[in-house]
Formats: sequence, C-alpha cells, structure tokens
Amino acid sequence: MISEIQRFFEEERNEEIGVIAAENAFEFFKNSLGPHFYNEAIKDARQLIEQKMVFMEEELFSLDKKL
Repeated sequence: MISEIQRFFEEERNEEIGVIAAENAFEFFKNSLGPHFYNEAIKDARQLIEQKMVFMEEELFSLDKKL
C-alpha cells in the first residue's frame, strides 16, 4: 500500500514522497476513512442477511402442512 501511495503522489501530483510520508498518509486515511468503509460494509452485510432471512421465512412457510 505504501508503494501505491508513493506512486499516486508521483503520477498525480508530480511529487516524490518517502516511505515515512507515505506511511503517515496511509495512517491518516485509514483512521479517517476506515470507520466509514467498515460501517458501510456492516450495513451491506445487514441488508443481505435481512434479505436471506425473508427468503428463509417464505421457504419455511411453504413447508407448512394444511390442516
């Protein structure tokens, strides 16, 4: 990841940054953006599980025997 950050700065900004600067940038973005991406992933997983639960409930009701 560090080399990718260095490459980004070189290609997009024509700036050469060292390993420590790239590590600092990585830590900043990880700490700033990481929780947002984590929460979005949890939200997506929750929606998927809810959809699966609805499907499973429908499947279980279809197995009911008529009295």
